[in-house]
Amino acid sequence: MSRLLFLEDAYLREFTARVVSVGDGEVALDQTAFYPTGGGQPHDTGTLGGRRVVSVRKEGPVVWHRLEGGEPAVGEEVAGSIDWERRHRLMRTHTALHVLCGVIWNEWGVPVTGGNMEPLSARMDFEFDPLPPGFGAAVEERVNAELAADRPIRVSFLPRELALADTDLIRTKVNLIPPSVDPIRVVDIVGLDKQADGGTHVASTAEVGRVRVTKTESKGKGNKRIRIEVQDR
Repeated sequence: MSRLLFLEDAYLREFTARVVSVGDGEVALDQTAFYPTGGGQPHDTGTLGGRRVVSVRKEGPVVWHRLEGGEPAVGEEVAGSIDWERRHRLMRTHTALHVLCGVIWNEWGVPVTGGNMEPLSARMDFEFDPLPPGFGAAVEERVNAELAADRPIRVSFLPRELALADTDLIRTKVNLIPPSVDPIRVVDIVGLDKQADGGTHVASTAEVGRVRVTKTESKGKGNKRIRIEVQDR
């Protein structure tokens, strides 16, 4: 099992770990700060033992890092370094999506049906049919007001049974949390949005910057897509 350091501290840029398994250009560690692709958030990049990390994936409880330039030996201690510029952009983007989700949930009570992100750009799908008139401009204004409010963002861990009993913590139409996850990590944008989530986030909404809604589109009956860009303030 890999200890997931990013769950505890999204601002951790460097760490040391011990290699527990290698194979086919990939390395598993006893602990890692590299976020693996999942939940709509892309993997981190950076270096591990001086080798470039080109992809990161999670298989069961183990995180595998694909490296360029060969593999360290099992038992070797290696230093990891996160590409911080990329990570921070993803943190800002992920938090922006939670603010968007919170605004829409609080105003319209509509669940999320899907989403994906890249650094500073993202899309999220909601169960609208149809979108309210003037929706793009209205939601952009409300999201930016929440970002400017500088709401603190807190992370906590709840026993699975307790977390799932709170229906507000699951904002996707289908519960995507694997049965093995216990406790469940909760990301709380204080006073706006509180969700079960395993991704990386900034410490306050003001750190996101601003959001621009670039497009709204229909992806079928009861499924509308909102595309955003994250900008510096």
